[in-house]
Amino acid sequence: QVQLVESGGGLVQAGGSLKLSCAASGSIFRFNVMGWYRQAPGKQRELVATVTGGGSTNYADSVKGRFTISGDNAKNTVYLQMNSLKPEDTAVYYCNADFPTWTVRNLEVWGQGALVTVSS
Repeated sequence: QVQLVESGGGLVQAGGSLKLSCAASGSIFRFNVMGWYRQAPGKQRELVATVTGGGSTNYADSVKGRFTISGDNAKNTVYLQMNSLKPEDTAVYYCNADFPTWTVRNLEVWGQGALVTVSS
């Protein structure tokens, strides 16, 4: 069974930085895509950033220039460096991963979530 374990959330003042980490275990395959989504209270879950196994990245407009995603495909690990944090970045951040399988269907897995709180 593939599991994602997140770490690095916490409380930070506006303008500060945090780094989230997510490690996958239980897969014999390297990820196709790993990324981060977030959900603020009362809002829908939204994409933050993704990285492919080949290193291509994609960011939400709201975090471009402030957040950097990186991945280690061999270790099935992804990181999110968050700089210049704003109160509106406050949310639960979820790690997501897509893995190939022995079948025609890929496997999508979600982490348990890491709370990030940015105080003003």
